[in-house]
Amino acid sequence: MKKGAHPQLYPVCYEDVSSGKRIFTVSTVRGRTKEVIDGVEYTIVPRDVTDDSHPAFTGIKRFVDTAGRVEKFEKRFTRRRS
Repeated sequence: MKKGAHPQLYPVCYEDVSSGKRIFTVSTVRGRTKEVIDGVEYTIVPRDVTDDSHPAFTGIKRFVDTAGRVEKFEKRFTRRRS
């Protein structure tokens, strides 16, 4: 195989912001926040939704704030009367 054809892999920790669960893996993602965990330097990547908090996996519905979105859509796409 060609050298340099594949991207470099780095240790990454995906952290669910709602539950605090951490998933350790390797990825090509390079972030700004780094933390040493068990002697390994991980890039911390915050995630809003993971399998620990997604409604499809937990069975719990989460409220999503949509205030004003419908009104904004209707205002933008309603026909203008002459």
